[in-house]
Formats: sequence, structure tokens, C-alpha cells
Amino acid sequence: MTVLRSRLDPASPACTAAREAMLAKLAEIDAEHAKALAGGGPKYTERHRSRGKLLARERIELLLDPDAPFLELSPLAAWGSDHPVGASVVTGVGVVEGVECVVVANDPTVRGGASNPWTGRKTMRAVEIAEQNRMPLVNLVESGGADLSGQSEIFIPGGRLFRDLTRLSAAGVPTIALVFGNSTAGGAYVPGMSDHVVMVRERSKVFLGGPPLVKMATGEESDDESLGGAEMHARVSGLADHLADDEHDALRIGRRIVARLNHRKRGPSPARPADPLYDPEELAGIVPDDLRTPFDPREVLARILDGSEFDEFKPAYGASLVTGWGRLHGHPVGVLANAQGVLFSEESQKAAQFIQLADRADTPLLFLHNTTGYMVGKEYEQGGIIKHGAMMINAVSNSTVPHLSVLMGASYGAGHYGMCGRAYDPRFLFSWPSAKSAVMGPEQLAGVLSIVARASAHAKGRPYADEDDAAMREAVERQIEAESLPLFLSGRVYDDGVIDPRDTRTVLGLCLSAVHNAPVRGADGFGVFRM
Repeated sequence: MTVLRSRLDPASPACTAAREAMLAKLAEIDAEHAKALAGGGPKYTERHRSRGKLLARERIELLLDPDAPFLELSPLAAWGSDHPVGASVVTGVGVVEGVECVVVANDPTVRGGASNPWTGRKTMRAVEIAEQNRMPLVNLVESGGADLSGQSEIFIPGGRLFRDLTRLSAAGVPTIALVFGNSTAGGAYVPGMSDHVVMVRERSKVFLGGPPLVKMATGEESDDESLGGAEMHARVSGLADHLADDEHDALRIGRRIVARLNHRKRGPSPARPADPLYDPEELAGIVPDDLRTPFDPREVLARILDGSEFDEFKPAYGASLVTGWGRLHGHPVGVLANAQGVLFSEESQKAAQFIQLADRADTPLLFLHNTTGYMVGKEYEQGGIIKHGAMMINAVSNSTVPHLSVLMGASYGAGHYGMCGRAYDPRFLFSWPSAKSAVMGPEQLAGVLSIVARASAHAKGRPYADEDDAAMREAVERQIEAESLPLFLSGRVYDDGVIDPRDTRTVLGLCLSAVHNAPVRGADGFGVFRM
């Protein structure tokens, strides 16, 4: 392999400025993460503890192997909405008895763990990851069901969760429910549709309708225990497979269930990894604060790939897209990384060929985004940019090896699609705090609207004041800028989290290990490539 030689000077003014800007953005992200970690706040946390119960993240920590990492997913879900940051649920990937599992834990300190629309999005994304990567799904359940004040946004899409649980089971992906408290109404189907169910004596309550609803519906008087208590479900209904004495015992039983799954990875094992030659701390100073300033993605690769080794493919052709082969934590990867932002016909054709080669070699693909999209203009339209861009998108869409995406800088327009954005089902997608994503840049979008508005006014014979135009452009630019930032996008679960650039190698290593739970096989064929 070819060893990358870094030209980055960490002490230069440009790197120093980029690092300071990145650290400022990270501080903002950390402050929002802290809100998710705080759950419902001190009052509800203390009330929960006073009942002798563990917090959601404490349950996760005791479930996982000692000192095992936990890759938390979508921690900023619901940011910018009327619901608390974190969406009242914690999701992620962790190791239980040596087995990588997807964990979903309700946070009962936030409105009793009730589900809001963002809870549904976040949970279903976690279930999707379990399905795509064939990882056991462990639900740590304590929820009052749907937040009824928002039922119109929860009821219809929420049914997908129960469907997906049954499909996981049918696909041979184990599902486990450890019930620590309430699992009521629709939430009762989480244990009802799981392969393995553990309930805690005198704590777990599972029923379709609680005593008040039963009274209203049938006139019957009943109590929690006889209607849906753990003892009843263990001895009478048979819904509980295991009856735990307390929360710690439930987590112990859950670990033993995973140990007995006989779960085996279906992908190839990694080679022995080698550390990069360059300090990952320097990743904080690579991306300029102004994304119009280009940066070399090879500097990123030199700090995340094993041994900083990278065999570049077609380096002299389509130079604004870097493609090539390397290893990351021992796993082979094919890399597509934007160098100068714009994708031309050459870059698009190069990408399509490279993706085909990766599929032939059963090699996962890593997409590192910094693109303003495909080139526009008469010369490029006549040169076939539409069909060449379509060729790249065709290849991404039909490639069946695992895809991982990291938004480092810009990710605009159809370039976001061609670089395997969220709509193209990457197994995992993360953003750096420096990333921005939208249909186009704020200035460009405002300018387009200005041109259209002027033309419309002229066609109607109406005046168009420059003052009104300037005000409109300023308002549009502010809106698009706000909606393109990582906090906004992560809040809507359009990525799996905003990560510190210095953690990129670790995060991608965890993801590559996770995707190898499923077979890694390339596509047998692609759609028609328009030549």
C-alpha cells in the first residue's frame, strides 16, 4: 500500500483558526448533549431513584460487558421541537456477552417514558439498524405508551414498530424485552412481539388497558397486579418467560439470554489493525470555518486509516473526487471523498466504476462528504452531466455492500444523494459539527428566488423594489442557514449523531464491526447506465 504523507501544518494560522472554530461548535453540541443526558431533570430523576429504580443509561451500562463501548445513536433527536432533546429514549450499539446488540431504553424521567413523534423516529431507526446488520435487539422497557396529546402524529406511523419486531424475528434476528415498569396500551406489544421477555416482580405492568380504561370500557373493577403484573404474566398468561427479583436480576437474566443465542457474525473477520501515522487530534483543524475554502480529504484519511495507508484509484482523472482502498480497524474499505466540492462528469463516471469494483470485491464503502453538488451550466448540460450524475446515483442505489457516510463539510443538492445521503440507506451516517446540508447553499437559494420573483414581477408589469428583494434574500439566507446545520438535521434524525472529528476512526471502527454481523456481499447487477 501507499503511505499518505501529510502536508498539514497544525501550527499554521489556517489550522489554528479552523481548530478554534471547530472547538466552539463542539462546545455548542456538548451543551445540547448535556440536555439529553439530564433526561427529565433533577426533580424527576430523584423521584425515579426514590422508587429504587435505575436510570436508562445505568440500565444500559449494567447490561453491557464491563468496559465495553456504547455507540449512542441520535442523542440530539427532537432538538428544536416542542419535545425534550433525546426524545425520551436512549438508543445505540453495545456489546452484551461478546455479542453486538442494538439497545433501546425508554427514559421514564421524561414524561414517564411516553412516546412522542420523535421517539418513534429514533426508535424505528434503531430497529432498522438491527435489521440491516442482523444484530439482536434488546428493549429496556418502561413507558406509559403514547403521549396522548400528540396521538395524531404517533398512532398511524407508530404501528410500524410492532410490524418491524415481527419481521426481525422472522428474519432470525433475536428480539428481547426487559420490562422494568409500565408497558401499557400499544406499548404492551413490545414484550408481546419479542422472542424473549423478562419482567420484574412487583414492578412490571403490562396491559392493553389499565384499570381506569377497563372500568370505562367494561365496567370491570381490577387492580394493576391481577390485570397486568409480572407474577400474573409469569404464572397465568405466560407472557413473561422469566420473572426477575429486581432490576439487577432482570439485567443479569437478559445477559444470559444473549449468551445463549448462539449468535455468530456472518461477515469476514478483520485483519490486525495498525494505528494511523498522524495524530487524530489534528482532525479538529482540517475543515475551514468557511466551507467555500477547499481542504484535502487525504489529510483526514491519513488520520483515520490503518497505518495511514491508501491506494488511490484514478488519481489523475476526476480529481475533485478522491477514491481508493484502505483498511480501518482491520476492515477493508473503499473510500469516496470529495476534494474540491463540485462533482463533474469525470468524477461521476469514476465513482460509478469504483463502486462497481467495490461490489465485485465485497468491500464496504466509506463516503466522506464535502460537495456543493453536480456542476451546472450549458457546457456541462451538453456534456451529459445529468446522465453521468445519474450513473453515479444508480451505482450507489444498487450497490449492496455496506455503506458508511460522514458529512465533514458541505453536502448539498443531488451531490448529497450521489455520496450516499440518508435517503440512500447508508448503514450509518454521522455528521461533524462543521457539516451543512440542504438543497443548495443559502446564498444560491436566495439568489434563485430573487431572480424568479423579479421575472414574475416584470411579466405582470409590477415594480420590484430593491429594498424588498434585499429583505427577502436576507430572510431566506437566515432560514436556509439554520436548517442546514447539524443540530437541526440531527434533531430530525437525518443522521445518527453529530460526532467529534477526533473520534471518527473509533466511531467508524465500531460501525464496521457492527455491519459485519451480516454477510458482506456485492451486487450481482446494476440498473441501466446511460452512456
